[in-house]
Amino acid sequence: MIEELERKIADTTPLNSKLVLLIGLPRSGKTALLGQLSGRMKVPVLNVGLALGRDLLGLPRTRRHLQVSELFKGLADTAAGHGLLLVDNIELLFDRTLRVSPLDVLKAQARVRPVVAAWPGELRENRLSYAVSGHPEHQDHSPDGTILFEVR
Repeated sequence: MIEELERKIADTTPLNSKLVLLIGLPRSGKTALLGQLSGRMKVPVLNVGLALGRDLLGLPRTRRHLQVSELFKGLADTAAGHGLLLVDNIELLFDRTLRVSPLDVLKAQARVRPVVAAWPGELRENRLSYAVSGHPEHQDHSPDGTILFEVR
């Protein structure tokens, strides 16, 4: 599976958006696959919940939504190694108070480098979803501009 993922990453070279989303049920192995890729490519995995959460805690709640994209960019620039960004634990980006689209935040980074991210939701009827309908953090996105990699 890791070789197939590496081929997908290599195939992003000519694309405008170099975003590969790892799709799979909880405990399907998305984080383990990122860890394996991290070891092979010698690139760290950016734990968004931990790193971005730490940076946001230093800001007043009323200003966090104004800084989240710039903070994420700085973390991504630091974590990206060999022109590759590996991202996990993005659930914090779904927090409605931050007023960002997690997919757009990832796509912004994927314009300048390949990005491989674990998607914490599902692919249903060709739509990326997070949380169930009616949940305060529920989001639904088109997968356009992404490469989907199913982990089973």
